[in-house]
Amino acid sequence: MQAGITRTDAILAALLQLMRFGVKKEEILQKFSLDRKGRWQYTGCAMANYALILAGGSGTRFWPLSRNAKPKQLLDLFGKGTMLRQAVERLDGLVPASNIFILTNALQEAEVRRQVPELPPANIVAEPARRDTAPAVSLGVALIAAQDPSANMIVIPSDSLILDDGAFRSLAEDALNLASTEKALMTIGIRPTWACPSYGYIERAGRLEHTLLRHDCYEVARFREKPDAATAAQYLAAGNFTWNAGMFIWNVAHVREQLAKHTPELACFIDRFTSAEDAAAFIAEEFPKLTPISIDFALMEKADRVLNFEASFDWDDVGSWISVGKYLQQDAVGNASNMPLNVQNAAGNIVFCARGKHVALVGVDDLIVVDAGDALLVTRRDCADQIKNIVADLPQHLV
Repeated sequence: MQAGITRTDAILAALLQLMRFGVKKEEILQKFSLDRKGRWQYTGCAMANYALILAGGSGTRFWPLSRNAKPKQLLDLFGKGTMLRQAVERLDGLVPASNIFILTNALQEAEVRRQVPELPPANIVAEPARRDTAPAVSLGVALIAAQDPSANMIVIPSDSLILDDGAFRSLAEDALNLASTEKALMTIGIRPTWACPSYGYIERAGRLEHTLLRHDCYEVARFREKPDAATAAQYLAAGNFTWNAGMFIWNVAHVREQLAKHTPELACFIDRFTSAEDAAAFIAEEFPKLTPISIDFALMEKADRVLNFEASFDWDDVGSWISVGKYLQQDAVGNASNMPLNVQNAAGNIVFCARGKHVALVGVDDLIVVDAGDALLVTRRDCADQIKNIVADLPQHLV
């Protein structure tokens, strides 16, 4: 609808939203006002798009380059800007900067603000305590609901690598449009390329037939927790499973309805936030009291209806230095590096230097070598998952 619509049209549009999503009449009518000639005009987009970027987390798996105050998402690992900057830019043309919210923590807040100066300062919020993804997402819903209770929103992590931003935007646009008409919570799933036991899985049922969709979308049968290797192989062979990438799309009014039904504690938190006089004080006081639980356990596995879009874009959660090595320049024998490298009788090594040193490797295979300037890591590739364990024994200034 455009500005200048008739009063009848405005009321019909409001009633349609009330029927679809149960939004309070007062909240809908706040979007209409009288112009200078006494005519009703539409003053806000009833289905505006918002985004929540989750940007907390610790800096252990990518030590020594990552630290508690500057974890993976705040690093430029691929020479294309930090992963947080890429996440924000990926939303360009889909969600205006004024509608993007970022949740981080106190240690990382200053660096997040430095990296995304185009966002309104109030849109970057530091969680006062770690409470897992369900409270974090609920806080994001509350922040958006306080601005636009009938908005559509997309939730994305800040630390996933997606190279085809155009394909991401195309699929996300489909999902956000669908959120305006379907009473369902939506996820974006990744088609498995191997039987990975480290991801959660989404089991799909029938395909959704919708004339406006450009991308495949399916009803969700159930969510599956991280499987053992044998079960993961069964999922891969079945062909109707996707990896759970932690990306969600829904209408704010509908997700509040589902939270009220399945997780009342979080629904109550959102309701109280939207009426709080001092938002910052409310978050500081009430957020740490929330039960730590993942959004999958708290809501997605219980929701009345969930839809799953199959990603048409590349995706990597970049879980270790081995993952980073796949995107660095490689020589003929599998040595990957981000700087000039000389080798003799050396193969399969990953070398990353933060300050462009020239490195030579002689007679070594399958190592990970990371130089952060003030600290140096040398380990075997097969010990990549153990890097996080050494952080607890390090001097505090290196953590």
